[in-house]
Amino acid sequence: MTCEVLQLSPELAQALGEGDIFSRVMALDGEVFRDVPGRKTIRVQLAGQPYFIKQHFGVGWREIFKNLLAFKRPVVSAVTEKQAIEKLGEIGIATTPLAGFGSRGCSPASRQSFLITRDLGEILSLETLADQWMQSPPEPRFKRRLLLEVAALAARLHDSGLNHRDFYICHICLDLPRFRHGDIHLYLIDLHRVGIRETIRPQDRMKDIAALYFSAMNAGLAPRDYLRFLRRYRGKPIRQVMREERDFWQQVQARAIKLYIKLHKVEPGPRQLGGVIA
Repeated sequence: MTCEVLQLSPELAQALGEGDIFSRVMALDGEVFRDVPGRKTIRVQLAGQPYFIKQHFGVGWREIFKNLLAFKRPVVSAVTEKQAIEKLGEIGIATTPLAGFGSRGCSPASRQSFLITRDLGEILSLETLADQWMQSPPEPRFKRRLLLEVAALAARLHDSGLNHRDFYICHICLDLPRFRHGDIHLYLIDLHRVGIRETIRPQDRMKDIAALYFSAMNAGLAPRDYLRFLRRYRGKPIRQVMREERDFWQQVQARAIKLYIKLHKVEPGPRQLGGVIA
């Protein structure tokens, strides 16, 4: 029984050569972007091109059981992100292009894996962009266009049966070279926890939108901005959304408030909440 998978783009296969490529990739060092127990993200140069490598070193049975007891799906390898990248490509959401994947080991507790993606180049997270908006409000037309693009991305994601599970604005990025030419092109990144089903569960949709709402609370959005988002996200008139889905949106707001208090230690004010949901 073999429990090893190795997939590389032609460029990477040539750059990495022959022999035990899996061990070589897992031993690579580079600029560290994240280093947490069991997982590391680095940026490297291969064949003169920049790539990101996510190395998974095995989560252990303790972490698996902790997630199961909390009714959470444990992420035991890079295959979750690989499948998410492939699915996003099918439904037309831009993300980090897949360049390589490898997995070794039969046991979910000790399985090692890696994911290699191409560097997206010059991008700006919407969190970094929004941090500037309280002091320096954006041009209204740009803000409207951006809100509608984010709403369209969220709708396409959820209507296709996917939930991000870390759906904060820091994980939505603007392509700066294209923006300089007047094009708003967004990337959805950090996909290692994405859930993929035929139909999204209401609870998963609620948690994703609550995370998005919470993470945008300090962006200086006005009530009409939230209404524009709701109308585009649900594809219905606002009155119909509020009549048919008020309980859902009240759950979204309640969860977002809890997230805000947890981070900031204070309740969000009327400006943060947007005054949309009673």
